Amino acid sequence: MNQLLDAYNRVAASFTDLSLLVTRLVLAYGFYDPAIKKLTNFSDIVMWFDQGLHLPFPYINAVLATGAEALGVISLALGLKTRLFSLPLMVTMLVAITMVHWGNFSAHDNGFEIPLYYFIMLFVLLTHGPGKFSIDGRDG
Repeated sequence: MNQLLDAYNRVAASFTDLSLLVTRLVLAYGFYDPAIKKLTNFSDIVMWFDQGLHLPFPYINAVLATGAEALGVISLALGLKTRLFSLPLMVTMLVAITMVHWGNFSAHDNGFEIPLYYFIMLFVLLTHGPGKFSIDGRDG
């Protein structure tokens, strides 16, 4: 029985790099639309951060969120400096959870479910790296 379990574990582990690739691509896809919306409506984002969310330094926070998401899409898709870009994206998700989505859990009710899932997936990438199917993975 142990040999069967060991074989099963080896087969499952052989998909680690593929699972990291899929995680990166799903996240890149998820951040793409919000990044484009922020880039194309930047002044509206600043106003929303100021008047809607009452964030301090709304312009600076809009630049940081927009930059994290836009550069994060590229980083995640390519697997370039994935661990580095995971952290600002995680912070962005924490801000989104606490400032926008906190009242509900369900994604159906604009709750924090999706940002929480993104945070968890980013944490996996932060701790495990992008995998071998990445620019970073080509180094070693």
